[in-house]
Amino acid sequence: MNKIKSFEVIDLISAANKLSLKKGYNTISLERAIFLSWWCEKGDCGFCYMSTQKSKIKDPKKARRKFESILAEAEMCKRLNWNIEFLSGGYESFETKEIKEIAEKIYNITNNQVWLNIGITNDLEEYGKEIIGITGAVETANPKLHDKLCPSKPLDKIGNMLDKAGELGFKKAITVILGLGETPDDIEYLIEYIKNHKIDRVIFYSLNPHRDTEFEKSSQPASLYYAGVVSTIRLVFPDIEIICGTWTDNLANIGPLILSGANGITKFPLFKMFGTKYGKRVEEEVYWAGRKLKGTFTDRKQLGKKESEYMSNLDPFIKRYIKESLNDKY
Repeated sequence: MNKIKSFEVIDLISAANKLSLKKGYNTISLERAIFLSWWCEKGDCGFCYMSTQKSKIKDPKKARRKFESILAEAEMCKRLNWNIEFLSGGYESFETKEIKEIAEKIYNITNNQVWLNIGITNDLEEYGKEIIGITGAVETANPKLHDKLCPSKPLDKIGNMLDKAGELGFKKAITVILGLGETPDDIEYLIEYIKNHKIDRVIFYSLNPHRDTEFEKSSQPASLYYAGVVSTIRLVFPDIEIICGTWTDNLANIGPLILSGANGITKFPLFKMFGTKYGKRVEEEVYWAGRKLKGTFTDRKQLGKKESEYMSNLDPFIKRYIKESLNDKY
């Protein structure tokens, strides 16, 4: 496998784009991670926002979102034709039975099975048809960096969980953050990890330098480096699903990432960006990459009524999300 070099990236992108079109990857999904809580009992990942909050949260239960808020967000995702990327919660923020209940209700609302990203768990047998897959937070393509930055999330335990998930019939995904100090050489490890654990889906993010973490003064990874990694994975794994996350200050990444083989894009503040120039920019990036968009960032009619179609106790949250989407935020 050729190492990624700056002068080769354009060729990699071109090859990945041709392969993607040949495979029929013509539609790009808008993905939305639904967070369950801002509390994480581990709270020691070197790049994570929740690591900056642990000492500030006196009562972890107060950092949990209300069930109604979570379910209303899922309903809004359905209205806007967004995919739910996964349910994400810090360690010990919710009990397994609570996560299962939330997933079941979201499944009933959206008619789509739910991905989970809830940390290393031994309770996979508790989940059923409401769950499509399990996500492991690999986070970095360099195992030594992972041990340093995520000391409480051993890679071998993540791998064991993913293997068990496969045995139970669940799909398997991993998250990878670029810009944590890895190098292009580390992509070989990532390729082997995907092969060894038969990963169905890779979710890439670019570093978001949070205040009070060791990365607060770091820069986000270069757009062409990001695209080079994604296009390499697409070329090695033609059938894998690739989701790419970027931030509002890096929307120009979207077009190159789509051309590099992304099937979906994520990491947007949905209600804050909806109907703004930033939401429109996302749609334009997809258009100019020659793809169709699944979901909308601008069609106000899709917001629908201020009442829930499923449960009346969701009405206050539906109303709030619609109001936030219609506000002139920028």
